[in-house]
Amino acid sequence: MSRITCADLSFSWSDGTPVFTDLSFTAGPGRTGLVAPNGAGKSTLLKLIAGELRPAGGSVVVDGVLGHLPQALPLTADLTAADVLGVAPVLRALAAVESGDAAEEHFAAIGNDWDVEERARAELDRLGLGDVALDRRLGTLSGGQVVSLGLAAQLLKRPDVLLLDEPTNNLDRDARTRLEAVVADWRGCLLLVSHDRALLDRVDRIAELGPSRLRFHGGNFSAYEAARQAAREVAEKNLRNAEQDLKREKRERQQARERAARRASSGARSGADIPRIAAGNLKRWAQDSAGRADDVHGRRLDAAQARLAEADLAAREEPVLALSLPGTEVPAGRTVFSGRHIRVDRGGRALFAGEGVDLVVRGPERIALTGPNGAGKSTLLRVVEGTLEPDGGVLDRAGGRVAYLSQRLDTLDLSRTTAENLAAAAPGLSRTDSMHLLARFLFRDAHAAVPVGELSGGERLRATLLCLLFAEPAPQLLLLDEPTNNLDLASVGQLTAALNAYRGAFVVVSHDERFLAEIGVRRWLRLAGGVLAEQGPPA
Repeated sequence: MSRITCADLSFSWSDGTPVFTDLSFTAGPGRTGLVAPNGAGKSTLLKLIAGELRPAGGSVVVDGVLGHLPQALPLTADLTAADVLGVAPVLRALAAVESGDAAEEHFAAIGNDWDVEERARAELDRLGLGDVALDRRLGTLSGGQVVSLGLAAQLLKRPDVLLLDEPTNNLDRDARTRLEAVVADWRGCLLLVSHDRALLDRVDRIAELGPSRLRFHGGNFSAYEAARQAAREVAEKNLRNAEQDLKREKRERQQARERAARRASSGARSGADIPRIAAGNLKRWAQDSAGRADDVHGRRLDAAQARLAEADLAAREEPVLALSLPGTEVPAGRTVFSGRHIRVDRGGRALFAGEGVDLVVRGPERIALTGPNGAGKSTLLRVVEGTLEPDGGVLDRAGGRVAYLSQRLDTLDLSRTTAENLAAAAPGLSRTDSMHLLARFLFRDAHAAVPVGELSGGERLRATLLCLLFAEPAPQLLLLDEPTNNLDLASVGQLTAALNAYRGAFVVVSHDERFLAEIGVRRWLRLAGGVLAEQGPPA
């Protein structure tokens, strides 16, 4: 039986902030989508299950062979595909045996994996990497190809339990379709973290992660969203009712006090005509009666306030990114970037066909750059930004700042906090403005003092966006390479709204067609087969 069992699991960040406290659950065979806002600890939980982190308390037991595809693959450019797949030592031993070397260590290295090259090629073919040689270096692959290669490495283990953390990052449409097939066919225990709705609709159940519980919901993500919407409507109705109950209880308590005061006044007037002892008894009775009535109304009022607090908590939405971009206005028709016959050589071969590619960006254009993994989209963005010098071509850049969001999120100092990185990028910001910006990007209080290297993928993306967009001076051209990677769905919505309000130019590389349709893209470019061509929006 493939299964994950966590018992009384506790874990805290380095600053002592708790992530989980006494978290217990069991996930058996089947496909489970793990959802929660960015920073809630989804990736941390997967790392604890994989044994990459040690819990402060409790235990984790995994029954079966484990595979784990993390958000950020710890890979370097000089590794080969065989290194990533974990088959390089076996391939070297096989080559030695085939050459006539019968040393015992070669047979020990091979074990039962005499067919490892065939199995490796089969997994690569399955994931659309049939043209990737086993000796090919990672530095020549695109981000999407590296993700697919990492998935192939996990599948080669023939795992019983598979952990996937944002596996659609950087994948083109074909690669996503192949990944969806892998998930649909999975028969072991699968725990999936993703913001991709289509992929989450392939799972059997949704697990909603909180600080001390994992709440399971039967059905896929669409069913989960429908249930959440229904629960939200009930919670909002309960909130309105609780507010009305509280107002009524306050009004009835005040009315009861006023009645008691009138009775006391009337009793004082009539007390002049009765004996003193009787008048005293009557006064004490009136006071006791008023006190009891006030206690009853007080308890009702307390209960109404408790119901209101509970209803308010149930109706409250999760915090989302309050993102707006700097006020940059680029006049219509102004040329922001011009490049003719751009050529780039990669590993001895030309990345772009013929004389190279031409690209002109004018005014506040909104451009989507699409194409298959490995076509050179990220490379072209780096040429436009200026961090990569092309091997040929004529370039002309306007004087305004170009802001580039890399797939790899490698622009920040990982040892420094988000607040320190922001201070370095925008030294002219006042402390008040800086704190305001940090809060808008959900870095409040002690969380702004956590080193960037300890943030989750979504949090690191938020930190990078903050420092990139608000660095001085404000950017006239944004180059965004897969900006929705690792963002939760609510934050994707906020990014969409911010880009719609931006008045500069931007070029966006994304395989998220829904996101591209919602950010007002008016010009679509496709890079494929070394050719950059204008095209219409996807059907």
